[in-house]
Amino acid sequence: MIEIRFGPQVCGELSASSTREWLVTDGRGGYAMGTVAGLRTRRYHGLLVVAGETPAARKVGLVSLDPAVTLPSGRQVRLGAHEWSSGVVDPRGYELLERFDLTDGVPRWRWRVGDVVIEREIAMAYGRSCVAVVHRLISGGPVRLDLAAACTWRDAHGERRADGPTPRLEEVAGGAVVEGAFRLAGPGWTPEGQWWLGVRHREEAARGLHPDEDLWYAGRFSGSLDEPGAEVSVLAWADDLGEEPPPATALVEAARRRHRAVVAAAKPDDDVDATLALAADAFVVHTGTGPDVVAGYPWFGAWSRDTMTSYEGLFLGTGRGDEGRELLRAYAATLSEGMLANTADTGRVEHNTVDATLWFLHAVNRHVTRTGDTDLGAELLPALEDVVAAHVAGTRYGIGVDPADGLLTQGGPPDVALTWMDARVYGVPVTPRTGKPVEVNALWVNGLAGLAELAELAGRDATELWGRHQRAAAAFRERFPTPAGWLHDVVDAPAPAYPLGGAPHHDDDLLRPNQLLAWSLPYAPLEPDEATLRRVTEALFTPLGPRSLAPDSPGFVGRHRGGPAERDSGYHQGTVWPWLIGPFVDAYRRAGLPTGDLLVGLEGHLTEYGLGSVSETADGLAPHAATGCPFQAWSVAELLRARRLRR
Repeated sequence: MIEIRFGPQVCGELSASSTREWLVTDGRGGYAMGTVAGLRTRRYHGLLVVAGETPAARKVGLVSLDPAVTLPSGRQVRLGAHEWSSGVVDPRGYELLERFDLTDGVPRWRWRVGDVVIEREIAMAYGRSCVAVVHRLISGGPVRLDLAAACTWRDAHGERRADGPTPRLEEVAGGAVVEGAFRLAGPGWTPEGQWWLGVRHREEAARGLHPDEDLWYAGRFSGSLDEPGAEVSVLAWADDLGEEPPPATALVEAARRRHRAVVAAAKPDDDVDATLALAADAFVVHTGTGPDVVAGYPWFGAWSRDTMTSYEGLFLGTGRGDEGRELLRAYAATLSEGMLANTADTGRVEHNTVDATLWFLHAVNRHVTRTGDTDLGAELLPALEDVVAAHVAGTRYGIGVDPADGLLTQGGPPDVALTWMDARVYGVPVTPRTGKPVEVNALWVNGLAGLAELAELAGRDATELWGRHQRAAAAFRERFPTPAGWLHDVVDAPAPAYPLGGAPHHDDDLLRPNQLLAWSLPYAPLEPDEATLRRVTEALFTPLGPRSLAPDSPGFVGRHRGGPAERDSGYHQGTVWPWLIGPFVDAYRRAGLPTGDLLVGLEGHLTEYGLGSVSETADGLAPHAATGCPFQAWSVAELLRARRLRR
């Protein structure tokens, strides 16, 4: 894997170390997450964040373990870091960091105080909501190490305050149980029980959200580090509180071994591939209903569109075909009226996308093509044929095949946004894309051909499916090219002066990256044209992937910043989306153009934001600072897939 290591000039500079984030996960949707500095900059940061019935239903438990070392002289030095509502950062333990590194997926810090060097490592148990925090004396000593346990128990999206109920604390052997929800265990437990008021999260302030919360100082652990190699470790876990986990050092080593095995199973070509294979592992989770995909950390749960877009990279690119088979079967069971369920973070199961089902068709075809699993193709074939039948007949939100040309159209009420460009501000879609979106119809053309291929593999007559495919592809080639040389983003859209459903229509020729799918998919309706691709590249391409809108277009937003309304207004109006690097590279490859230099920026990005991973979004204007989730499934999956296709 690539080397991720920072010395004192990064660790000790807060603007650099607090914007680089690490993540370890438990395989269930829970995690531990923070910054290189040790400063919590998000409400989502913590050492034990517990997944509920779904990955999105997370609660924050153990927030931090703040180290303080008492030297032989008797002087106490605090190694933690907190920012307060006043803006003061105290303590400033990051100034004593001499190194941070991320090796085999395990983050490690080294603090130096004179000749005393103390190391910390953090790992989670796989398949269990449990975190291990190990401290080790590297040199110097003897010293005493105190670890202040700051706790809460709240929804990951919220805050808890001192004017509410005091957290319940029950002392048990070796530690305490907090709120009956999670347990702390370690040496020398001393209960404290007081509020730390006004802890500030600077990233929440930057996102226009409430930045402050109060934390409960539950107590502290203490232990002696008498000689190099001595350890003081703490465990925190949820679920079965009576079943103690293995020792913390054993959990750290088990995490390392598992991470190495995950990478080996992916058979990486180089260190970047290995890093991406381990990054992909964070998103594949196992719930009570089987495998699923977390769309992004720290705030997303499972979304079917993201899952299916990510499928090939996350599962087929990492040697997880058996898990993928199970996932595809489970998702097929959610089909209703020809639409795949969108398992929203709200906890409700909704069928409210026009494209997730089409990505599902693509995922099944890619699975069968790459694994040879024709049994799964035959098993799912009736359900997939029902998808086509439902779209031909018409289904929810005005989604249906236009009998005039065989293309797929979408309508729906004015407050819904059915494509991946689904941002809304005050309930109004920013980019409604009503009509016939270009990528939706590229996926439709591709899906029809892929399904016809599956039918033939199962010994079925696919004449009708091939006929639908050919008709839709011909209409696509006629309708979507613009006089300017690129493709319309939407055709047959309602004219702006008319309400939804009004008779007059217009064709939207804004230069967006959605057209890439018209050239990149296995059964794409168009062959890529070098001149067109170069024009699209000139307008949209950045080091972190394509912009969502060309800079010279009306409504372009170059900075994805501000409060929720401001950010959502620019979400798809120029913001860079790294996941689009996959279709971009595919289109270049099909055009016979060189692709080697297209990935350099994203490969460099692996050490810039979410360490070892790829962000959800980035600013459309240089220097293209990363935004959104630091760890995003389809961003990782598509970069991994694009690199692996070079084989």
